[in-house]
Amino acid sequence: MPTRLPPVTRYLLIANVVVFLLQQVMGETLLAHFALWPWGPDQMAQLRDGSILAIGFRPWQLVTYGFMHGGYAHIFFNMFALYMFGGAIEQTFGSRRFTFYYFVCLLTAALTQLLVVKYFTHGFEPTLGASGAIFGLLLAFGMLYPHEKLMLMFIPIPIPAWLFVIGYGAVELTLGVSGWQPDVAHFAHLGGMLGGFLMIEYWRGKLPIKPKRR
Repeated sequence: MPTRLPPVTRYLLIANVVVFLLQQVMGETLLAHFALWPWGPDQMAQLRDGSILAIGFRPWQLVTYGFMHGGYAHIFFNMFALYMFGGAIEQTFGSRRFTFYYFVCLLTAALTQLLVVKYFTHGFEPTLGASGAIFGLLLAFGMLYPHEKLMLMFIPIPIPAWLFVIGYGAVELTLGVSGWQPDVAHFAHLGGMLGGFLMIEYWRGKLPIKPKRR
């Protein structure tokens, strides 16, 4: 863990906290416009101030949803994970590549969630939070530092990072398929991990499409 956070990780932390504070002021208005809403026809909703608003998917939500959070615990755990893993990964990738990686994971998480909702769950609830990108960072940590030890808060046993990541992914898949936690976007988490895996494999030259040599 670096003693001083690299710039992009630091700015992401600040941006998430600032947007969360704005949520406390603007409430439903911010949620209606900038959370990730499902693909499909808009739905009319009445806000607490009495205004009527058409709510639905907008392209910018693919990014903006990742800076909004559903409560203090939600933002705390996401920002704690960003603090713990972001700095090490940014130092390894470099700031530019780290930024690209983070937003690729955010986008693949959003697209996965949209597809699952449209074709399987069919609900109309907003998705919000940096978790998709955070799971991408966790995946990167497991791939870059597979033998580093990680420890769950409720299981005080050091676990190799590669095993931690595989186990966490398996739990997310199980929860997503079973529907045990319908208020958590498990497939967005898995989508973030998938995007991160493909990005790292691409940079390593292990996909059919190879990175350009400079």
